[in-house]
Amino acid sequence: MSVPNTEKRVAFFDVDGTLLKSTIVHCYIWMRSLQMPFFLKHLWLIGFLPKIVYYLILDSISRTRFNAIFYRNYRGLEVAEMKALSTEMFEAYIRPKIFSEAVSQIQEHKEQGTAVVLVTGSLDFVVQPIADYFAADAVLAPQLREQEGQFTGELTTAPLIGEAKAEAMRNYAEQHDISLEESYAYGDSQSDLPMLECIGNPIVVNPGKALREKALKSGWELHEWL
Repeated sequence: MSVPNTEKRVAFFDVDGTLLKSTIVHCYIWMRSLQMPFFLKHLWLIGFLPKIVYYLILDSISRTRFNAIFYRNYRGLEVAEMKALSTEMFEAYIRPKIFSEAVSQIQEHKEQGTAVVLVTGSLDFVVQPIADYFAADAVLAPQLREQEGQFTGELTTAPLIGEAKAEAMRNYAEQHDISLEESYAYGDSQSDLPMLECIGNPIVVNPGKALREKALKSGWELHEWL
């Protein structure tokens, strides 16, 4: 006879780079490109390329600052249209980029009675189809401010990056009587370090050099997902 799980545990998953091969920049470009006539698409992409270089530099300095500035690109875009595009984007672009190992890992947690929560700096409406696909129990993600049916380009809260992720996890745990010591967190980048350090079972996925060294030094579980 199986013994019911009495521990209230959560498996927190970062999204971009952890569950799938994508970034907030790729998602924005995909949706914006789909809105444009074919003959304008390439001209727009050529004009956007210099911005990408700027964003890469900014991201290397401060991912929090990068997110806040990058999301200004959504200013003036129709809320309903972008949310509809995010659903289309999931099937056409995001779903093929999900790591198969991530699917298996989430399924294993669910079979063990562990709740699954996505915690990410990606926008809520972009992440929601991913959460639906995984049947996640909750999503912790930033939202864009809306005004008269359009996005203003400003977030309603601070970007969910770095220490802000860890704080969101602590708040969620407190509100739902979750044991962080018994819970899990999956991340792939140095900016995920606070969320990994605030949990009892940190798991590193496809890390860069610095995070890999930290994981090996700390004895953290390390996964290579393809």
